[in-house]
Amino acid sequence: MEPIDRRGFMKSMAGTAALTGSELAAASEQPSGRPVFLATWPFGKSANERAAEVYHRGGSLMDAVEKGINVVEDDPAVMSVGYGGLPNAEGVVELDAAIMDGTRHRAGSVCNLHMIKNPISVARQVIEKTRHTTMAGDGAFQFAMKLGFQPQQLLTPASLKRWLEWKTNPNRQTFWLNPTENHDTIGLVATDGEGHMAAGCSTSGLAWKIPGRVADSSLVGCGVYADDRAGGASATGDGDIMTNYCTSVTIVQLMASGASPQEACEEILRHMVRTDPSNRSAQAAVIAMSNRGETGAVCMNPQFRLRYALWKDGASQLLDGKVLYD
Repeated sequence: MEPIDRRGFMKSMAGTAALTGSELAAASEQPSGRPVFLATWPFGKSANERAAEVYHRGGSLMDAVEKGINVVEDDPAVMSVGYGGLPNAEGVVELDAAIMDGTRHRAGSVCNLHMIKNPISVARQVIEKTRHTTMAGDGAFQFAMKLGFQPQQLLTPASLKRWLEWKTNPNRQTFWLNPTENHDTIGLVATDGEGHMAAGCSTSGLAWKIPGRVADSSLVGCGVYADDRAGGASATGDGDIMTNYCTSVTIVQLMASGASPQEACEEILRHMVRTDPSNRSAQAAVIAMSNRGETGAVCMNPQFRLRYALWKDGASQLLDGKVLYD
């Protein structure tokens, strides 16, 4: 795919709404007939495997995405998601998550959720139980409590130790300086093989972030997006940058305009660099899947290499995303 200039890029964004019926039909023809699950990072492998198990036991595609992400949220060894996630600057674990049904074109998300280790499940209930899309802070917590979610301490001994070490270091790095702590998101994109799409993501966000900070993971179209007409996408890395570019919806719209998932992933990162050359050194990576089960994955630079997981045709594997700028 040839790089497009700014005018061409903006036209591709607007073009999705003007696609003809025949173009939309062409975009969704020849589905694989088999489910495919695509997830960020090595821990996405267990998420994909759980998602495939749930789906093959009769669960819906949304069930599969939710339960797959739960695996990572429940794992205290993953210190950037759910239980055991590294806290904000005040020592409080704040969780963000979003999930989207590409068939109904409905999304649910939660921001700054405290004391509930499975924010993706609360986000799912925003879709199923309300007319809202996003709930935040204490309101999201009270909503979860009403639905029977159990509050618990999300700091583990390991994550508490990390926070105390950071807090007592007079030369500590903070959000204001240039944080370098791990803040990788679990993003999962799925198709049932019949053209239906779903996607979700969950994170504890930047370690030591300013309390109340919200980035891309819980913002629909930024950290995650799904649309049966074209496909789905998810982003990982510096969530503030991803938010500024509405990364995931842009990828899906590029696919709707004819780009392959790989081409669309590469184009959004190139666009980031064209608008701000300093983004070439950013922590940025994206994954995408078409409604035909084709996939794409790319990271911005070798300092933030993307190792991603793919479950397809019964095989679960880890793969390396393309490095765009050496």
